[in-house]
Amino acid sequence: MAWLHVFWDLEPGGNAEHVAEHGLDLEEVEYVLRNPEKHAVSQRSARSIVFGYTPAGEYIAVIYEELDEETVYPITAYPLED
Repeated sequence: MAWLHVFWDLEPGGNAEHVAEHGLDLEEVEYVLRNPEKHAVSQRSARSIVFGYTPAGEYIAVIYEELDEETVYPITAYPLED
């Protein structure tokens, strides 16, 4: 999973807003997408999910959809206790 592009919808209700609602910024989410500690499938949504640490050391989950082999669409992200 070496995506070259992360697609951000900056419109109200878009994925950027969902991430911000959880106190995260886009760069943190992109970092974890590119440097995940663990890959899984979300039990709640059945979507792909990665877990990892932001550069500041916060452990987060990122639920995403792969649009093509170069592009990923983060649906949401949220902090976890590690």
